Amino acid sequence: MMSTMIQTAAGVGLGEMPIRTDDVMALLSHLATVKGMKAAVAHSGRGALVTGASAFLGGVLGGPPGIAVGGAVGGLIGWITSEDFKPVPQILMELPAAEKQKLCAEATAVVKNLNWIDAAQLIALVMANSSLTDKVLGVLTTYLTNELKAQIRYAE
Repeated sequence: MMSTMIQTAAGVGLGEMPIRTDDVMALLSHLATVKGMKAAVAHSGRGALVTGASAFLGGVLGGPPGIAVGGAVGGLIGWITSEDFKPVPQILMELPAAEKQKLCAEATAVVKNLNWIDAAQLIALVMANSSLTDKVLGVLTTYLTNELKAQIRYAE
């Protein structure tokens, strides 16, 4: 939490500024949109299931050569469907509340010295400082790759 001077009914004093999750999530979504970030969360289990089922079906229909053909076709289908890239802002919206809190806590550590009124002001402050922008993007990228095991692509 960040300490800041706040106006209360009792007067002006030092208070804790709450982490505004919605503002930080808006910042992360904005940065992801600006950078054209898309991510694919690994579905290795689904690919293995498709490959195994195809090999089995191929074996039933064509014997040993069918197993090879079915496995190859299933592997190809699994590979094609495994890279399901979605826009990062969509992924962020679909995160469970606990994961949003975790990501926000990490991003807030980068912007804790900023004072902002709303999401628009926070976005403007971060976008005006390229070093800060890079740090927040680093937090987002690290989270996506380490926590969600996602592969990231950027717009060209």
